[in-house]
Amino acid sequence: MIAQLCSAQRGASMQLTRKTLIRRFAVYLATAALAVTGATVQAAPAKAAGTCEHFAAIDMGKYWINNNVWGRNSGSGWQCIWDNWLSGNSIGWGTSYGWSGSSYSVKSYSAAILGWHWGWRRSGTGLPVQLSANRSVNTGWNYSVRHSGGAMNVAYDLWLHPMSNPSYNNNPSDEVMIWPYRLNGAGPAGTRQATVSLAGANWDLYRGWIDAGNGTGWNVFSFVRTSNTTSVTLNLRDFLNHLRSRGWVSGSKYLTSVQAGAEVFTGNGQVDTNSFYANVS
Repeated sequence: MIAQLCSAQRGASMQLTRKTLIRRFAVYLATAALAVTGATVQAAPAKAAGTCEHFAAIDMGKYWINNNVWGRNSGSGWQCIWDNWLSGNSIGWGTSYGWSGSSYSVKSYSAAILGWHWGWRRSGTGLPVQLSANRSVNTGWNYSVRHSGGAMNVAYDLWLHPMSNPSYNNNPSDEVMIWPYRLNGAGPAGTRQATVSLAGANWDLYRGWIDAGNGTGWNVFSFVRTSNTTSVTLNLRDFLNHLRSRGWVSGSKYLTSVQAGAEVFTGNGQVDTNSFYANVS
């Protein structure tokens, strides 16, 4: 069957709680064969270690792994996380998943978290840092992806606040996403503004708004790599400074969180982080 890729973007929003993130993400319509209606979701595999409990956490040094299934109500399925190793500031971990349901909404975002996530869990993170201080935030991430079915992406998620010590009830003012990898039409919120060159690669830059309800929300900026890669070495300061140079983000804001994980719309798969680190200097 010949299928066409639709350029229209769709979004989904959900009510915010302490354990869920409100976001609207877009996904381009993929081929009819990738439609989730009638999709088969494989059973959760047995793991020697780890957890499949919703929103469970695994502490790994200054990081923690969050089994975040914030969009689960738009479909059905499962997600598991496990830790593999910890050495200094570097970690290895993995996630597996199986989701069906709406092809336009993210079901889960299992992620390694450094810093804030509707509250603080681990110490010694080096965060927060004010953007005007121009501190380096060096990160490296090597991973492998096995996926079948609908859309998914691998992404950094950075959170900015106007204050240095936000609590669980302080929503961010800005969200900055960096997508080095995506499959089957996954696309970010907002509209494309430009293609920029950073960290030796080209990125499509999107700008949008997340409606959190009750007249509140936050800005969202997404850098989507124009070609997929499974290994990146970045200074996140470069991406933040690019937004500052456009006048979209103020230097008075604080970077409070660096997260790195897999966003899944639908499908079955596994993402293995062979090595990850994020260091503020």
